Amino acid sequence: MFGFTVVALAFLVNMGFSAAPTPLYVLYQERDHFSTIMITVVYAAYAVGVIGALFLAGHLSDWFGRRKVLVTALLVDAASGLLFLTEPGVLGLLLARIVCGVSIGLTTATATAYLAELYRGARGTEGSPGRPQIVAAGANLGGIGTGPLVAGLLAQYAPRPLWLPYLVFDAALLLLAFLVLLAPETVDASASRPRYRPQRIAVPPQARSLFLAATATGFATFSVFGVLNSLVPSFLAGALHAHSHALAGAVAFTAFASGALAQIAASRAGLRQIIRLGRLLLLPGLAALTAGMWIPDLAVFITGSVLAGAGVGLSFRGALIAAGESAPPHSRAEVLAGFFLGTYVGLSVPVIGLGLATRYASPRSVMLVFVILVAAAALTSSRRMIIHLATGSLRPGAAARSPGRR
Repeated sequence: MFGFTVVALAFLVNMGFSAAPTPLYVLYQERDHFSTIMITVVYAAYAVGVIGALFLAGHLSDWFGRRKVLVTALLVDAASGLLFLTEPGVLGLLLARIVCGVSIGLTTATATAYLAELYRGARGTEGSPGRPQIVAAGANLGGIGTGPLVAGLLAQYAPRPLWLPYLVFDAALLLLAFLVLLAPETVDASASRPRYRPQRIAVPPQARSLFLAATATGFATFSVFGVLNSLVPSFLAGALHAHSHALAGAVAFTAFASGALAQIAASRAGLRQIIRLGRLLLLPGLAALTAGMWIPDLAVFITGSVLAGAGVGLSFRGALIAAGESAPPHSRAEVLAGFFLGTYVGLSVPVIGLGLATRYASPRSVMLVFVILVAAAALTSSRRMIIHLATGSLRPGAAARSPGRR
């Protein structure tokens, strides 16, 4: 199980690094004197890198091998860390975030498939078939939560807050890249490779209604994660007068960790149960986030981040299952490519809109409008998915898959 453990750690640390700048954005804002809008643009640059890598190279590990592509992804993320250190200013931040996004686009599908194959190779039919998916879910969302926590603690209590977090993560990424090289390969890379083409997006006509409902849910829920991972430090400092970098990282950690734990806890639940439970947690979570800014009350805000994070995790899991099971097996990868395009657009575009809106209205008013729109979109799209499920739009016995599978 050496390879399985190393790949899981590499997945977690790489995802963690992708979110490490979250509690540091306020420091960049102070150093470079840019507005909240620029924070959202820098954050959106990451989504551009992820989307580009997903469609141009997300499927290359099928041809060149899991180990080679995962090691490349880790080294690319380490390179983005060097850009954070050596290219100060807004342009340097934008470039570093794009490069980091490319690494994550290479990592998600590769690491998830690698974990499943390593587990089958080590345990055969004796192990639990769902364990690799659970580990991938924990590494994915858990990593995104752990990154801001580590970076926030280092920024708050250690010297050189805009240097040390990147040095620590780069050291971990380089060590893990070496350890992954020692893991067994699970793909026969010597086989003849097809002619290169980007990942296609294709949705069968009979699946389009369900696909659109699932993608709308992914868009809405990922927009919540986008806000939690980009604007929350500014909201904490402005509306709640909380300037601790450790606290900013901890709030992001609670949201993503609760999302990962909720997915693990509901790993045996049926699809309709997952969708309904996600909605049940998401709506009061969004309400508490907004109330925490209006009262203002930090405890209420953090409670909202926990509930909203759990709701987003479950809602996204249900949407991913529905999107994947809405298509025949031979076109599932193409359908999921379209689904992830929609979700990563949700990760970036609403965040930019919120950043622009804060120029003309208070952060708490902007958050209130955002919550109302997200709640309406999530309710409508999840209801459509449940209707499709009840009318047999999904194949019977579809199994839930991890949200880390991309």
